[in-house]
Amino acid sequence: MSDFLRLVGEQLRLIMKAKGLTQEKVAERSGIKVTRISDIERGQTNASLKTLEKIINALEIAPNELFNFQKLNMAEGIEDKRLMVEIHKSLLLERGIDDVKYVIGSANSYLNAVDAKNPTKNRRKD
Repeated sequence: MSDFLRLVGEQLRLIMKAKGLTQEKVAERSGIKVTRISDIERGQTNASLKTLEKIINALEIAPNELFNFQKLNMAEGIEDKRLMVEIHKSLLLERGIDDVKYVIGSANSYLNAVDAKNPTKNRRKD
């Protein structure tokens, strides 16, 4: 499964939760099987544009909302490191080069300070 599919699935889950909709309700509104909605939400399947259009209509959102990953940055329950990196990558791609340089510099300074405090504790574990 690709990181992009997982991002779309996480965004779908977040929108459904915000609107108080279950997979069953979205399936009913869109005419798509619940199992298919579940697979898309988990990033397990590559949905066609027609399927995404049906889901977008069922959710009553603009198409760009399904691909706006900024809100995922604040979503609770995301524990996957790669997914978190992809979310931040999408945020940085929307910014100017000076902002990106600043964020990278700040992150490096922070990580260097953490590493200086405890050189082995926070190193990569996966």
